[in-house]
Amino acid sequence: MADQPIKAYKDIDFLNSPDARVVRILAEYLEPQRRLRQQKVHDTVVFFGSARLLPREDALQEKEEILEAIRRSGKKTTPKSMLDQLQRAETMVSTSRYYEEAVELARLLTQWSLSLDRQRFVVCSGGGPGIMEAANRGAHAAGGKSIGLNISLPFEQFANKYIPPELNFEFHYFFMRKFWFVYPAKAIVVFPGGFGTLDELMEILTLVQTHKLRKDIYIVLYGEEFWNRIVNFQELVRQAVISPEDLSLFKTCNTPKEAFNYLRRKLTDRYLTK
Repeated sequence: MADQPIKAYKDIDFLNSPDARVVRILAEYLEPQRRLRQQKVHDTVVFFGSARLLPREDALQEKEEILEAIRRSGKKTTPKSMLDQLQRAETMVSTSRYYEEAVELARLLTQWSLSLDRQRFVVCSGGGPGIMEAANRGAHAAGGKSIGLNISLPFEQFANKYIPPELNFEFHYFFMRKFWFVYPAKAIVVFPGGFGTLDELMEILTLVQTHKLRKDIYIVLYGEEFWNRIVNFQELVRQAVISPEDLSLFKTCNTPKEAFNYLRRKLTDRYLTK
């Protein structure tokens, strides 16, 4: 008897081929939808920010290791390469406050969420290190669940240890990952970050500006000093490429308490008050 032909949906070679790309895209839509429904996740607060920011303890240790290497070198003049490393380490110590403050904000939001009739506004991150880890860590510290929407990358990205397995996702397609960031979100908190963070921020601002989202979504830019140096929003108004009212699409906050109070008030008024 001839071997039974393999069914298409069990054919791994086919599923990994260009011809099955649409199947893979649908899988990255349907599988997260099913899992979020099973875990009773109704909506989220998404944290964006750099994968490279360190906890303060790790940043201080890195700086101390570089200082120790300089001391051991025994050279009268410190090589430029070592000075560059030291400068970077000092910057990482300075910016480590954003990691610690992301932990605290996520903890406050999760603690509040757990006090509601059903857990709402679940903390969600990109699932990796840095600010993403801080968000999941803060939710974990409060005793709540959180979501990690990871993506396969050749560097930097790996799932942090604070994500519960049932809400730990791995995406191949950036655009499907972005969909799941935005679709259940009722608020976005954007900490300092690089290209990826800027991409996520600008795409969401565009969706809100153009009324492509059929819901209210509250956007917090965390860290006024950083954002004022990185993006000159006022100059965009002066150059007439955005409208003055577009500046009201986001709120700048500088402390976990300030951001938490703003989000709690807005989310309560819009989504919890009957």
